[in-house]
Amino acid sequence: MNQLGTIFKFELKGYLKNKVFVGVTVFLVALMAVVMFFPRVSGGFGGEEESSISGEDGQGTEQAEDRDGYPVMLVAGSEEGNLSPESMEMLRQAFSQAFMDYDVRIEEKKEEEIKEKILTEDAECAFVFDSLTSYTYYVGNLSMNDQNSYMANEVLESIFRMNAMMEKGIAQEEAQEILSSPITGETESLGKDQIQNFFYTYIMIFALYMVILLYGQMVATNVATEKSSRAMELLITSAKPASMMFGKVFASCFAGFFQLVAVFGSALLFYQMNASYWGGNDIIASIFAIPTELLVYMLVFFVLGFLIYAFLFGAVGSTASKLEDINTSVMPITLLFIVGFFVVMFSMTNGSVDNLLMKVCSFVPFTSPMAMFTRIAMSTVPFYEIAISIVILIGSVLGVGVLSARIYRVGVLLYGKPPKIGTMLRSVWKA
Repeated sequence: MNQLGTIFKFELKGYLKNKVFVGVTVFLVALMAVVMFFPRVSGGFGGEEESSISGEDGQGTEQAEDRDGYPVMLVAGSEEGNLSPESMEMLRQAFSQAFMDYDVRIEEKKEEEIKEKILTEDAECAFVFDSLTSYTYYVGNLSMNDQNSYMANEVLESIFRMNAMMEKGIAQEEAQEILSSPITGETESLGKDQIQNFFYTYIMIFALYMVILLYGQMVATNVATEKSSRAMELLITSAKPASMMFGKVFASCFAGFFQLVAVFGSALLFYQMNASYWGGNDIIASIFAIPTELLVYMLVFFVLGFLIYAFLFGAVGSTASKLEDINTSVMPITLLFIVGFFVVMFSMTNGSVDNLLMKVCSFVPFTSPMAMFTRIAMSTVPFYEIAISIVILIGSVLGVGVLSARIYRVGVLLYGKPPKIGTMLRSVWKA
């Protein structure tokens, strides 16, 4: 135990003094500060402009009357169409209400001149109407998120229905009241809210992905470096190989956990300092409002998932005689983890976190840290399934740890070509 503690302190000190480790941690903390303080800073820069637009009485009267500074949207009648001036004004008013971020103007010029205005950026887009139910939408660069045509269709449907009602003898006020009748509805989830839990589930899975691949690779690299430099031969004369491997793994686990706490802890602190400037943003608020029960499960699956892969990386690193062999040696472990990661991400994206594949992965120790946690966060999972998954994972961590220690004890003394799996297992069995 004394050897394990000594190696743990030495390896951990190496991480904390590593310039890359410290630099990455400081950079991520600074990045969290920039993100969390951005609404405060941008609000301070934009405050004067906002007040000048809103007017002294704070009622936004100038903004309602003056649309300068907004992108221009043109509405026009085509040469083949026969829309009356009254119809064009009705379209302008309806589009002004629907497109609040545009300065909607009636344009009486020909279509070629309208296109020229868009190309010269005098206007951002234009709707040219053949009738109240037919139009052509002109825009310079069509964005992937352009919803203008969809919104225009809804506006025109409303106008068409209103005109049809008026033709049937219904007064305009009555038609407007019928069309604008509000629809109210409430949604009450009896289980988990997938939308609310999606973001911190995604963050946990992605953090686990990054930490396992980064620190697991570092464990394997450190072992291979000591072995290739022959320093391993001196180390094993004063410390047991098992203590060396466990010390390295626990140190890397603690370093990774420290880095995550530093980054996400600082993000939480900075968010609390600027919560009022975020204006009740539901996405940001949901990330920092993770339930205590879910946080506990996150820590359990995170630590156990990291340990099982770190033991594997340490054992595989001991079989590599040269640093150049590390990438080839750890490839099967990396691919195993990546497959599990993509299964979870695909299921999360589709919203089907309780599909058969996810249920199977919830009990496979190499995928359960991600799969079971995702199901707990985004679905209703019986407690006995959670308990079984954790018990299997704990047993697997202990089993893989013991096996990895034996492989490490044999592998650190093997040089030359990396041994085959069968040869390694026979050597471990004899040892």
